[in-house]
Amino acid sequence: MPKTVIAFDHGAKSIGVAVGQDITGSAQPLAAIKAVDGQPNWDIVAKVLKEWQPDLLVVGLPLNMDGTEQNTTAAAKKFAGRLHGRFGLQVASQDERLTTASAKEWLFENGGYSALEKGKIDSVSACLILESWFENQY
Repeated sequence: MPKTVIAFDHGAKSIGVAVGQDITGSAQPLAAIKAVDGQPNWDIVAKVLKEWQPDLLVVGLPLNMDGTEQNTTAAAKKFAGRLHGRFGLQVASQDERLTTASAKEWLFENGGYSALEKGKIDSVSACLILESWFENQY
């Protein structure tokens, strides 16, 4: 049975969301969730999880280019812990280096400057995080 996975690109003001299936190894962006100091409206997160019934959650782990942790790494880890604590789902982390730059490049190529909205960037970043997680599983 295919495994459904939801990925999050955690940020202080916006959290990108994507859903994918391990059988295809691909992801699609969902609407980003607004956040205040990294805290989402947990009711919206619950609604997304209820709708998609994921088997696993993946949270992007922000790292410096040399692989060391940065200031936002702890916040992403805390968010992952809260997801697990609130919803009881397994949570994995995935290196998210360069996903935002790649997301901006993809959006620009496919829609120009008008496509470069913060929520879209974050959710396409979540897609890239999830697809790289799938690649690492095989």
